[in-house]
Amino acid sequence: MIPPLRPGDKIAIVATARKISLPEIEAAMQAFRSWGLEVVIGNTIGASYNQFAGDDALRLQDLQQMLDDPSIKAIVCARGGYGTTRIIDQVDFTPLQQEPKWLVGFSDVTTLHCHLHTLGLESVHAIMPVLFSREGTAQAIETLRKVLFGEPVTYQAAPHAFNRTGTAQGQLVGGNLSMLHNLSGTRSDIDTRGKILFLEDLDEYLYHLDRMLVHLDRTGKLSHLAGLVVGHMSDMHDNPIPFGKDAYEIIAEHTGKYNYPICYGFPVGHEPDNLALICGRKAKLQVLPEGVVLAYAPASASFLSY
Repeated sequence: MIPPLRPGDKIAIVATARKISLPEIEAAMQAFRSWGLEVVIGNTIGASYNQFAGDDALRLQDLQQMLDDPSIKAIVCARGGYGTTRIIDQVDFTPLQQEPKWLVGFSDVTTLHCHLHTLGLESVHAIMPVLFSREGTAQAIETLRKVLFGEPVTYQAAPHAFNRTGTAQGQLVGGNLSMLHNLSGTRSDIDTRGKILFLEDLDEYLYHLDRMLVHLDRTGKLSHLAGLVVGHMSDMHDNPIPFGKDAYEIIAEHTGKYNYPICYGFPVGHEPDNLALICGRKAKLQVLPEGVVLAYAPASASFLSY
């Protein structure tokens, strides 16, 4: 287990993908300091190489430095975009395996979550500093604080017409659908068998979404799940000749032949209500007619008993 943060601990902010300026993360720095944390700013913040936060070498060096530094107790990725896959195979995660610390982010940072899962390490899929100043994010920020400081979290979601009721138990894995598709067949590819998979995405054409789900299904990633959590599918696009289904209808089509519980509209993804999820931790998903409950197994407790 990763030790909870305590007041006085150091938390680092780095950019593994798209470039970002220091003023863009000011709200996050203020929030972290209000939690009693010391904020360490990586060399990638304010760096620029075309659309990236510095070239690959700088982004790799910045992340590696924070992984190697034992005084850094958590690393938060400033924003997503694109770029983490360009450096992931050069990162030495040995220090993290020897002394685990939290890595935080979502979207393109799904690369890190998946890679860490293959190493047996937990991480946090959560709001990133670039979004702390966005209206409506208070709950997302508070759930991140609770997870980092080891406070228990249990999430509830409203019922949805597409939900399939039931109870699932298993490690929670997943993230951005486009990244999960992109990582297929690589060293960062995750095994989803017996696990609760969660999905979210942004700014995709509906036929792209369908194509990615076909691929995931063909690779067996949808067939042996314990359960499925479908989050925000934001700003989806269609062609002049309509695809004929929206995002949730596409997912429902490709999972209709399976019998595990599924919930739709869970508050995770590219919207202000992006609740912090612990990737790799055992969880219990209850999809009931009256709504959804997602809870984590207490540390060192019998998973099946809670």
